[in-house]
Amino acid sequence: MENGEGSMMPREVPGSYGLPYLSAIRDRLDFYYNQGEDKYFESRVEKYGSTVVRINVPPGPFMARDPRVVAVLDAKSFPVLFDVTKVEKKDLFTGTYMPSTSLTGGYRVCSYLDPSEPTHAKVKQMLFSLLASRKDAFIPAFRTHFSSLFAAVESQLALSGKSDFNALNDATSFEFIGDAYFGVLPSTSEFGTTGPAKAAKWLLWQLHPLVTLGFPKILEEPLLHTFHLPPFLVSRDYKALYKYFLAAATNALDNAESLGLNREEACHNVLFATVFNSYAGLKVLLPGILARVAGAGEKFHQKLATEIRATVADAGGKVTMAALEKMELTKSAVWEALRLDPPVKYQYGRAKTDLNIESHDEVFAVKKGEMLFGYQPCATKDPRVFGATAAEFVGDRFVGEEGSKLLQYVYWSNGRETESPGVSNKQCPGKNLVVLVGRLLLVELFLRYDTFTADIGKGLLGAKVEFTAATKATSGPEAA
Repeated sequence: MENGEGSMMPREVPGSYGLPYLSAIRDRLDFYYNQGEDKYFESRVEKYGSTVVRINVPPGPFMARDPRVVAVLDAKSFPVLFDVTKVEKKDLFTGTYMPSTSLTGGYRVCSYLDPSEPTHAKVKQMLFSLLASRKDAFIPAFRTHFSSLFAAVESQLALSGKSDFNALNDATSFEFIGDAYFGVLPSTSEFGTTGPAKAAKWLLWQLHPLVTLGFPKILEEPLLHTFHLPPFLVSRDYKALYKYFLAAATNALDNAESLGLNREEACHNVLFATVFNSYAGLKVLLPGILARVAGAGEKFHQKLATEIRATVADAGGKVTMAALEKMELTKSAVWEALRLDPPVKYQYGRAKTDLNIESHDEVFAVKKGEMLFGYQPCATKDPRVFGATAAEFVGDRFVGEEGSKLLQYVYWSNGRETESPGVSNKQCPGKNLVVLVGRLLLVELFLRYDTFTADIGKGLLGAKVEFTAATKATSGPEAA
């Protein structure tokens, strides 16, 4: 049906929230245990014949403010969540629930601020300045720390025939971030090598409504998904983390004060951005890339190794930013992994006004104040955009002119890959750094090895990777 101007008339969003409380609990059980998250959303799309639907999302009662959302589950409707002229982002970083501010020093940190709030621009500018001031440290710091990681992989393979990448990555990424961002190794602080464990515990206290630990649901439901874990149980760990950042991030905090931020509030924001956004992101990102590349097989490994080694050789044997920019296949592989396995799968926004939201085929009316929800893998695996291979890893998908046109549909950073983060939007301030780190992982890997194999499983936040073999490079600078 069309209106007088030739465009489609908006219709009501299909779907049902069911009975209060009971239906939301039933849907939560489907989401976590009976169907799993992918099937949960796919089945609702199929049931209602629409990629824009009304559904309940976890955690539901009694933790969520309101589990009822309008879900946008295709590549065309999803970007409404990025438009801050249409949706409000206040206190919606984790969606229908918000962790206690006791976990962040009593402050609402930047991720929970709407761009209309004055502190948002100040904090984001502080983070941009921090990243810019340390740009020359990222490549050498990464190579130093991850060279040691792969040396440990080799030792473990020699001893037992297997190597747990996730465990090594958890420790290595924490050290790398402290070194790259501040030039201060966390292991040299008072908490020594316990930093990753403290960080992981603090992360769990915020994310537990959205995860499962593999325990029987009769235990997990009341423990993780019904009530908030008490913040005081993690306060000692958080204080130790805060003390490290207060000392290590002196330059960033000095800059924050010049921007008009309170030093204490700035430090809590630096801690959150570094541990939650960056460290938790690398815990998901790097195993996710390895898992996808491992599954792509030896022929694809050979193509990556050839490109990486030739480009590094042309750069005089050095890994430079200019050399990385020339590695088209390597960049494509990272983008493809981010498309399939975004570190943050869920986005949220509350309609600022009555809206019309377009899917590929229809237009839907949404009322002011309604919560919009996006499950990113549905949007970034949209067959209307990515064709018959939408759910598959195609390493060279973004190579060439035609491939580059698809980058606008890569949404992992809370924005299009073709757009840039700024103080007035909610796109990840470390967007470019994430892609850089992903490329560096592949460079380090294929300078060192011709190919590798790994067992792939499911971890707490993403893929779990266990190396089973790694064939040393037979050519290039790392060849024996």
